[in-house]
Amino acid sequence: MNKLTEKMFETAPHGYFTSQNVVALFPQSDNKRYSLVKRAIASDDIIHIRRGLYCLAPKYQKKKINPYALAERIYGPSYVSLESSLSWHGWIPEAVYTVTSASFGKSKEFKTPLGTFSYSRVPQNVFYTSVERLTDEAGDVQLMASPLKALADYVYVQKKDWAGIEPAVKSLRIEPEEFASVAANDLDALIENYKSRRVMNFLKGLRKDLKL
Repeated sequence: MNKLTEKMFETAPHGYFTSQNVVALFPQSDNKRYSLVKRAIASDDIIHIRRGLYCLAPKYQKKKINPYALAERIYGPSYVSLESSLSWHGWIPEAVYTVTSASFGKSKEFKTPLGTFSYSRVPQNVFYTSVERLTDEAGDVQLMASPLKALADYVYVQKKDWAGIEPAVKSLRIEPEEFASVAANDLDALIENYKSRRVMNFLKGLRKDLKL
């Protein structure tokens, strides 16, 4: 374990760290820091995720890195949404192998050694409406859309002309019973939040079908 890896093992509790973290620990010359990082990557002690973001190799991770917590660090402001959120909440049966997020900025995709992270721009009045700040068992934080918000984002990104519950159930294989947890105030908050007529029509149709 080289000097950089040893320091990050001690100070990066969730296994990932940034260039700023390296600067704080090694306030020497840029060349020296670059050499430390380069040697750690070459020796497979750390993994380069994207520019300015790294993680410890699995053999040095105290716990497996939480990809949902990592997503916002790779590209933000963003929150986990669409298929990833629906799968995490148990609304869809399929496993999702790309971490899907809604982003405040341009849509982007990052193929990293830890998997693919996809970000879709979703215009809203208040970006974090119906987004939960969740803490995992190791204290790492992930930003997760509610299932209803994830559905609204999905309708926007996939340009679905859905007018209610039936096409969502058929297309995504959502069990109708899952919608029992949807409250009228949740629907109203999201209807007011989105700028897309397509999303508003879906949410209003959903409210009608659920008799809320």
